[in-house]
Amino acid sequence: MFVLSLRGSPRAKGNTSVLLSAFLDEVKSLGGRVSTLDVTQMNVMPCRGCGVCERKGFCPQDDDMQAAYPLLRKADLVVLATPIYFYGPTAQLKAFIDRSQALWSRKYALDLEDPGRKWRKGFLLAVGATKGKNLFDGTSLTAKYYFDAIGASFEGTLGYRQLEKVGDMAAHPTALVDAREKAKELSASFLNRKKVLFVCRENACRSQMAAAFARKMAGDRFEVESAGSAPAEKVNPMMETVMAEKGIDMAYLKPSAISDLPDGWHPNGVVSMGCEEACPSFPGAVTEDWDLPDPAKESLDFMRNVRDQVEKRVGHFISESGE
Repeated sequence: MFVLSLRGSPRAKGNTSVLLSAFLDEVKSLGGRVSTLDVTQMNVMPCRGCGVCERKGFCPQDDDMQAAYPLLRKADLVVLATPIYFYGPTAQLKAFIDRSQALWSRKYALDLEDPGRKWRKGFLLAVGATKGKNLFDGTSLTAKYYFDAIGASFEGTLGYRQLEKVGDMAAHPTALVDAREKAKELSASFLNRKKVLFVCRENACRSQMAAAFARKMAGDRFEVESAGSAPAEKVNPMMETVMAEKGIDMAYLKPSAISDLPDGWHPNGVVSMGCEEACPSFPGAVTEDWDLPDPAKESLDFMRNVRDQVEKRVGHFISESGE
């Protein structure tokens, strides 16, 4: 399980950060992996409304958002954490949210679906200084549509009023316990999934397609990674094309080595497809080999044929797994 948190508070040790830390500490205690983007320290330019993402599917601005998009796609759970400024999120977090228009465009303008969209969850943690009845309404509505844009279901808000001074959160009678309980609740559906690793030579075609199909078909039952024994510099553009023909979005992927797998991540099953003598060995993992040809230097029709074989084998793999 991978949780990505977006911290929108300018105060590194403020009440929002304390609340978020309680949430993430619980995730880690349950065995989940976490990563936090301190949005207030990132170089994120405001959306320019140029329309490039709606035509091409990518934002042309060269800043820290380019590294954030792949993390948003990889996450099982995305957590927004922000203090309330004038009944909304902080300016830094709002700029980050606005720049996620690129992900909205891939789904709603280009009709491409992220393989993890059906399973990903989103949650909002918010802290305000006043006691206004509608204090969190605007930010919760923003969060709802933001999570839809990045491909996540909105699972609700934990919001706390009349907390302004540093230390107020730690003194709250229930907030930190609430955050831990919510983390436990949101993590439950992800923690018992079987871990499956798909491996090929370059991690540019076959294993990427297999991981995407597996995540789309059964992301609620399988936690999927892919890797290569000799990773290429980038994924094969023909692979992206033929997967797009299936409506599956393969954007923001980068080939990775077997040694790049998350620390402590041990698969229950390993499927190799042409990594040759460099295929990894994981003690206790069930292994199988799919004798699929390497389409890297072949025609588009050849790539389509391999795609279709991968899709069928993944479906059979899921069925045979008895889940």
